[in-house]
Amino acid sequence: MASKKSLHRFLTGVWRGRQIRSFGALPEGSASSESSQHLINLEYNWLFCSYHPIPIVFSQAKGSSIWDPEGNKYVDFLSAYSAVNQGHCHPRIMKALVEQAQKLTLSSRAFYNDRFPVFAERLTSMFGYDMVLPMNTGAEGVETAMKLARKWGYLKKKIPRDEAIIVSCCGCFHGRTLAAISMSCDNEATRGFWPLLPGHLKVDFGDQAALEKIFKEKGDQIAGFLFEPIQGEAGVIIPPDGYLQAVRDLCSKYNILMIADEIQSGLARSGRMLACDWENVRPDVVILGKALGGGVLPVSAVLADKDVMLCIQPGEHGSTFGGNPLASAVAVASLDVIRDERLAERSAQLGEELREQLVKVQRQFPNLIKEVRGKGLFNAVELNSKALSPVTAYDICLRLKERGVLAKPTHDSIIRLTPPLSISLDELHEGSKALQAVLELDLLKMKKEKPENTTSHAAVDACDRCGRNLYASS
Repeated sequence: MASKKSLHRFLTGVWRGRQIRSFGALPEGSASSESSQHLINLEYNWLFCSYHPIPIVFSQAKGSSIWDPEGNKYVDFLSAYSAVNQGHCHPRIMKALVEQAQKLTLSSRAFYNDRFPVFAERLTSMFGYDMVLPMNTGAEGVETAMKLARKWGYLKKKIPRDEAIIVSCCGCFHGRTLAAISMSCDNEATRGFWPLLPGHLKVDFGDQAALEKIFKEKGDQIAGFLFEPIQGEAGVIIPPDGYLQAVRDLCSKYNILMIADEIQSGLARSGRMLACDWENVRPDVVILGKALGGGVLPVSAVLADKDVMLCIQPGEHGSTFGGNPLASAVAVASLDVIRDERLAERSAQLGEELREQLVKVQRQFPNLIKEVRGKGLFNAVELNSKALSPVTAYDICLRLKERGVLAKPTHDSIIRLTPPLSISLDELHEGSKALQAVLELDLLKMKKEKPENTTSHAAVDACDRCGRNLYASS
């Protein structure tokens, strides 16, 4: 555990991001002319609501700070699901965006442009792969990796036609395209969208023995094992020590592509550039996204060596906007910020500090907090849903918002705490202090005000695939 003294020395000495940025308060007169409630009403009136957002309207943002239209300030503990690891509106990234937007934004892949080659060289050299295939969203990156694995399986592994299998993990989240939800254990994602795509097998995350069993039984047909090194949407689930190395060894033994979805766990979020770096493991395929665009544009990429990547030929996969010059310039700046401001090291040290604070809160409320877990600034607090009932994690997040901290639950009992990696120590403390205050000062009143929910969700939440409730909390 890093000492407070060494942490302060690191933040004030080696890393000087706060001095570089000089993020100040919201300028006078810059609040929106539209009220938050009016804007929320407009969204409900005209927009299909595919999410369940916390009722706050973002109007401006800098670093870890958010302002609503009324000028109220909040600390961001979600980072747009890790898309703004570098902090909101980072000046270097914004400079790259503006300068490139004034020159050239799109060429399509029908022609060359002068920005994508720079991005491609930077990304491949940074992570040590031969080639990159650029896309836009994370879900597109996952789709690309799945197509690449199937093509490799047929061309190189000689899997018979129509028999290629992708293995993924229970509790995974890889997006909401039809291919991605065909790997999902989330009934909300899958029900009503049948038939799901064939060619998928599931295994429990972190279970080395179960993975080897599937590889032994179906290894000749398995093209790839696609997994998150740290499961994000499932609630920041950390695998057992040695699991990543075991996955690497098993994939090598059975000639199966190890495909790491590092869209959320990568780019310094976990305290390493990739979460796989915690065990010095090199996947065959890496999927990046979210923070690759610096919170400015959707940018995703799939990394692999030539033996794998060249299985896809021109015309077989692509994207009109993939590798566009505007996104490429932004991505280069985003990578430079992560490197130059040593955000991976910063995440590792601040993550230890945050978990230390949260464990203190857990000790104060052991009946309410089941577990504190995480790596780097990729953290979660799992609540005891029975002790909390009828209050949910979403209700807790509503009260956190009232205390100036923005977080979002995943499932009914887990709160992710994933602030920008640029967050200050004082802002970091605000998060744990707010949680402590909600549990100590607000919870009793919340329980009295909210009617008891007598409906049992055990059967409703049981996975359609295996019948288990993966997210039950005692």
